[in-house]
Amino acid sequence: MQAKATTKKTTMDLQLKGRVAVITGPAKGMGAAVTKAFASEGARLALAGRDVSAIEPVAAEARTLGAEAIVVSCDLTDAKQCERVATVAKDAFGRIDILINVAGGSGPIGKTGIETTPEEFDDIVTLNMHGCFHTMRATLPTMIAQRYGKIVNVGGTFGMRGRAGRMAYSASKWGLRGITKSFALEVGAYNINVNCVAPGMVDGERFRDKVCTDMAKRLGITVEQAVERHASDYALKRVTRDVDVANACLFLASDVSRQITGIDLPVDGGWAML
Repeated sequence: MQAKATTKKTTMDLQLKGRVAVITGPAKGMGAAVTKAFASEGARLALAGRDVSAIEPVAAEARTLGAEAIVVSCDLTDAKQCERVATVAKDAFGRIDILINVAGGSGPIGKTGIETTPEEFDDIVTLNMHGCFHTMRATLPTMIAQRYGKIVNVGGTFGMRGRAGRMAYSASKWGLRGITKSFALEVGAYNINVNCVAPGMVDGERFRDKVCTDMAKRLGITVEQAVERHASDYALKRVTRDVDVANACLFLASDVSRQITGIDLPVDGGWAML
């Protein structure tokens, strides 16, 4: 006689309660979603960015979720200011367990490489690469000393496949992958994981007001039709949401992913692999 099948509910404890996380670019979009996700898991947060007034409401929401949260003013392209963020976070919480680099820019959209100016290229490479490099250099000494750390850099699938009309942005994200993998090799012996989350198009203000608006103008279609065209490129036929990126960051910042380092994790509905 065949035994009756039973279903056992499985839960996963990410064990992030009390962990100290430095998050860059938390004011809106993916950064705000990541901040709220870590707050919901009980992490203690140091939120860093230039526009403190825009970050404060997100910090306040994080506190309503039960998290401790401080806000630190920082221009991420300035190494000294990034060092100050690490100092303030450690002074406030006693340690730094996690660094999530969300801050970044989109660079020129719809311009070929020839049309892109040297200044535009330098600006986006500086923001998207130097910012992560500075914060990693600033936080890693603490992580090395405590023999524990999780770093997640938010890259992009254009840094895995390239994209016409987005050369400068693509170059910056390809560069970030190299930074991520090299650091992963250098600090793995200290029990530190360094990974990259690579979102595809993420629905939100930048996606609709810049990317889709540019496509709509070029093709003579509506913004909503542009959104649908993007979604049709993906295996899952839907555009990524902020929460999808936040969940990937939670996974890579937790000990559930203890044996994963130096990877690129596309969160793109199946675009990078096509």
